[in-house]
Amino acid sequence: MIKENFIRLFEDSFRSNWDLNAYTNYGEGLTLTYGQVAEEVAKLHLLFEQAEIKQNDKIALIGRNNANWAITYIATVTYGAVIVPILQDFNPTDVHHIINHSGSKALFVSDHIWENLDDSSLHHIKAVFSLNSFELITLVNQPIPQLLEEMENPDDVEIPLDSQKLTKNCIDRLFNEKFDSDFHKDDVRYVDKPNSELVCISYTSGTTGFSKGVMLTGNNFAGNITFGIRTGLLAPGYNVVAFLPLAHAYGCAFDFLTATCTGSHVHFIGRTPSARILLNAFAEVKPNVIFCVPLIIEKIYKKQIQPILGKSAVRWVLKVPFLDQTILSQIRKRLVDAFGGNFSQVVVGGAPLNAEVEDFFHKIKFPFTVGYGMTECAPLISYSHTDDFIPKSSGKILDIMEAKIDNPDPKTGIGEIFVRGENVMTGYYKNEEATQEVLDDEGWLHTGDLGTIDENGNIFIRGRNKTMLLSANGQNIYPEEIEAKLNNMPYVLESLVVENNGRLVALVYPDYDTMDADGVSHDQLDEIMEENKKQLNEVVAAYENIARIQLYPHEFEKTPKKSIKRYLYSTVAGN
Repeated sequence: MIKENFIRLFEDSFRSNWDLNAYTNYGEGLTLTYGQVAEEVAKLHLLFEQAEIKQNDKIALIGRNNANWAITYIATVTYGAVIVPILQDFNPTDVHHIINHSGSKALFVSDHIWENLDDSSLHHIKAVFSLNSFELITLVNQPIPQLLEEMENPDDVEIPLDSQKLTKNCIDRLFNEKFDSDFHKDDVRYVDKPNSELVCISYTSGTTGFSKGVMLTGNNFAGNITFGIRTGLLAPGYNVVAFLPLAHAYGCAFDFLTATCTGSHVHFIGRTPSARILLNAFAEVKPNVIFCVPLIIEKIYKKQIQPILGKSAVRWVLKVPFLDQTILSQIRKRLVDAFGGNFSQVVVGGAPLNAEVEDFFHKIKFPFTVGYGMTECAPLISYSHTDDFIPKSSGKILDIMEAKIDNPDPKTGIGEIFVRGENVMTGYYKNEEATQEVLDDEGWLHTGDLGTIDENGNIFIRGRNKTMLLSANGQNIYPEEIEAKLNNMPYVLESLVVENNGRLVALVYPDYDTMDADGVSHDQLDEIMEENKKQLNEVVAAYENIARIQLYPHEFEKTPKKSIKRYLYSTVAGN
């Protein structure tokens, strides 16, 4: 058990960093200090009391990244309730399911999302609050007061909430009465809740289907946060640009939770993080560390770096000893400046980084590292600082975790990665069968990822167990590795390798924007893709050869961490 208590970490941070800036809604002109955030948390605690929320009740939360989202999350866990963060990308049917499956009693929701929800489909919710203003939106499933007088046994019916008790004016009045209009750091005192208890149920959309509700304890989060603290990943006064979805484990753990518990200043990006928005934010905020997914890095490489490398003069210079370093150092400076120029490292997680991109970044000594995690570990499993990072790895197993390879292949050593330790979940909510499938009696979590581990504890991932394909001669095929090569070829925006009648087919969504910019006719696509197939088959093993490339009409549907939902396309080829 981690010695630092999860809830005490917030309490200590608010007191220690009272006057430091905590949260900024980027582009909206709103900034709150840690003292002001603590005050808003205290007001929500009063609101929970008035809403008759008890410890361990579930509170659902859905909306865009902003200060109010973070405040609601902290207020919930420090009150002793269980937070149920929901990705705003989910459709209304899935949102209804999660709220009902979790048994949530209250819902905090952005106004634009609430417009598409149906309160009659929310079976346990008592009250719905606006995430925009914290005002009461509606009371749900409340008996009509007039009917109580007509009932034979009105005492058997739960008395409905009084909406007047849940208004912002009422809460402000109660706050002023309780703290005599003068809230101090010594007033920050939160519930006593052991690390062993449940604090979060996280429902995420995975690449192989809709996932279960992952039960995470205070200890799971404390393991992640304290690792970030003692390794110096974040520190008081650091600037962070939070553009990953906060309802996803990766963004939540480091852009938000660890940042808050270290006294960092979080700048929330509430809009879809386009390249233009991110680059402007990096230039303005100048973050000290950047947490991102491979898609962002790969797009920058493809859009800004590949065109430079493709110039004939540059290709010639790169072949000349000593001169090549001049070009590479200029590219490195351009990249560093694009990310704000003030960061110690870019931490890439959520999916494997394209091998070609990784090789180039390593060659120019760009300060990046690749970590590995999953929601079931809240999320971190392995990480190495950029100074210690081993290329092609996913970092070193955490010192509070252990890992092993189950049933390794005698020739390659590849097998399923098992992990156990402080960060591993307790199971899936209301789903014991699924829990037993991934958690064995010795506490090992069966990750479903295939890879190897070296003698120093560095993890090397090859692919997903569920996505691995078997060739006709029994060879293991990892489609992600083939896709990584294909994605770097001309006019391929993204790809997906699937099996069709014993042969490999690559589904490709073309990069139409680049084609238009280069003046390439769309009529040339078949010829271009045929050449891509030829070049691809020259650099992969014979059993990995692609039989054909099939154009796909639009971008592939993705999870919040921008991994393709592969299960949706298993039968597409040939249709």
